[in-house]
Amino acid sequence: MNGPRYTVPAILLHWAQAVLIVWLLWLGWTMTDLPKGAERSAAYGLHKSLGLLALLLVLIRLAWRQRHPAPPSPVTGWEAWLARATHVGLYLFLLVAPLAGYLASSFTPFALKFFGLELPKAGWPDETLNGLFKQIHWLAVWGGAGLIALHVAGALKHALLRDGMLSRMLPGRLLQK
Repeated sequence: MNGPRYTVPAILLHWAQAVLIVWLLWLGWTMTDLPKGAERSAAYGLHKSLGLLALLLVLIRLAWRQRHPAPPSPVTGWEAWLARATHVGLYLFLLVAPLAGYLASSFTPFALKFFGLELPKAGWPDETLNGLFKQIHWLAVWGGAGLIALHVAGALKHALLRDGMLSRMLPGRLLQK
């Protein structure tokens, strides 16, 4: 079932985004349990910076995809539909979660920084809007986590079947044509 491979930049962007998202999920999960203080503030600051980086990265991925469409998939039927729906959902998650996080941060009295560089905010201190965007962020993250699990399950299925689908996106084969 080997199909055409993704381009090298698409593969690199995919795996960079994957590492970044796993880091963000772990950090988001653990930072809320930290006691208030410098360590917690640093964790939140890093989470926000990485989230903005993830947003930038998905915008680059979408621009790349616009000029370099994904290679045709050899899967058909319900599996093709499920793969397509999962990918669309993942891209929505990769856009909505960081945008909602940015907007939640925009409606606080605190500065919004990207690795120390203060950024303009889209709002003003407003607890109601902050809460709304936090809730959207939370829902997007948990929905995205579910989609990631589905995506990984599909990859594991193809790995177990040894049908060649996984090799289309594996970074270890970047030089193979």
